Amino acid sequence: QVQVVESGGGLVQPGGSLRLSCLVSGFALDYYSIAWFRQAPGKEREGVSCISSSDGSTYYADSVKGRFTMSRDNAKTTVYLQMNSLKSEDTAVYYCATDLMGVAGHEISPYEYDYWGQGTQVTVSS
Repeated sequence: QVQVVESGGGLVQPGGSLRLSCLVSGFALDYYSIAWFRQAPGKEREGVSCISSSDGSTYYADSVKGRFTMSRDNAKTTVYLQMNSLKSEDTAVYYCATDLMGVAGHEISPYEYDYWGQGTQVTVSS
């Protein structure tokens, strides 16, 4: 049974840092693309970062490049999102998702990911 569980969200001041974790089970983490998405109130879900199964590279949305770092620990079956220099516009529910269909590209589109976690709230506010 495939499971995806996010944790690590919370309230942080602007300029602060948070590290999100995504614990997965039921599939081999290093065989499939996995990504972080976020959704702010009233906005569409947007891709933040992904690790591609096709080339092993990590891709980021322009809005988070240089501030966020995505990494993967296959032994712990966990994916991380280190978020630094947080801004109020980073406030959203963050989701982890994996592409077990094997169709995901580098555009980090939510339509290419089929197994999702429940999300974790990140609030950046003073």
